[in-house]
Amino acid sequence: MKYITFENGDKLPMLGLGTWKSAPGEVYQAVLWALEAGYRHIDCAAVYKNEKEVGDALTKAFKDGLVKREDVFVTSKLWNNAHERDQVQVGFNQTLADLQLEYLDLYLIHWPVALRSHVMFPEKGADFLDHAAAPLSETWAGMEALKKEGKVRHIGVSNFNQSKLEEILASCEIKPEMNQIELHPYLPQQKLVSFCRSHQINVTAYSPLGSADRPSARKKANDPVLMQEQVFQEIADKHGKTVAQILIAWSLHRDVAVIPKSVNKDRIIQNLESADIRLDGSDMEAMSNLKTKHRYIDGTFFTEVPGSPYAQSDLWEKA
Repeated sequence: MKYITFENGDKLPMLGLGTWKSAPGEVYQAVLWALEAGYRHIDCAAVYKNEKEVGDALTKAFKDGLVKREDVFVTSKLWNNAHERDQVQVGFNQTLADLQLEYLDLYLIHWPVALRSHVMFPEKGADFLDHAAAPLSETWAGMEALKKEGKVRHIGVSNFNQSKLEEILASCEIKPEMNQIELHPYLPQQKLVSFCRSHQINVTAYSPLGSADRPSARKKANDPVLMQEQVFQEIADKHGKTVAQILIAWSLHRDVAVIPKSVNKDRIIQNLESADIRLDGSDMEAMSNLKTKHRYIDGTFFTEVPGSPYAQSDLWEKA
C-alpha cells in the first residue's frame, strides 16, 4: 500500500473505501468487510446520509478489536449549508456524533458553494448565500479553528479549482492539505493536480470508475461509459486484472489517493488488490491518449438553479 505522509508524520493510505451512494442497510456491512480485508481509509460525508451507519460499523470494529481507532483514517466533509463561520462547528459536531468518533483525521469543505442553513439542495436563488454573505475565507477560518482545537488532524477541500484554492491561500493561516476532485482517464486534470502539488496540497480522486451508479438526475443520455473503453480492457487482460482494478491503479500510479465505492464483498477485496498492480509506461501512455474527455459530476445542480449566484467558473478550470 502506498501512503501520503503529512507534515506531522500522519499517513493516509492512498486506497480507501468510498461511501457515496452506499445505501442504508448496505454501508454498515461494506465498512466491516473493507476493514476485514485490510482497508484503513474510509471516506464519508454528511450529505451522503449514511454516516450514522458508518459510525455503527466503526464502533463495532473498534469494540471487537478488529482495528484500533488510531489505525483507521476517517475523512468527512462539511456540507454547503454550514459555510458561515459559526455554522462550521455545527456541521462538524453532527458528523462527529453520527460517526461516533472523538476526532476526524481529515475534514473537507465539500463544495465552494454556500447554502442557507435550512437548505440541503437548492431549488431557487434565495436558497443560496452568495460570495459576500459567505466568503470562503470565513468558512476556511472555521475549518482552521477545528484543527487548532484538535478536533480534526487535517483540513482540506473538495471540488475546488485553482482560483478557489488561490482565494484560500491568499489569507489562510493553515494551508489546505487535500483537494478531493473527480479524476479518471476521461478527466485527468493534470493542470489542477500540478498546481496542487506545487502548493503541497495532496489530491484524492473520486468517481475513479466513472460513477455509473450515480443518481439518475446526474446522468445525461450521451454520457460515455468509462468502464467500456476498449483500451482499459486490453490493459486489464495484459495484467490478468479487471478494468476497475486498472482504473484504480491508474490513480495510484499518479500518486493520487483514490476512493472507489462498493458494497459488494468480492469487489471490495478486488479493489484493494489494485494497490499491487504495477502499470508500465505503455499502459499509462495508452490511458492518457484517449479522445474522450468527460466530467460526470458537473455541478449544474448548483449553477443552473434559477437565480443561483454561482457559475461553472466557480467550480471548474477554464477550458
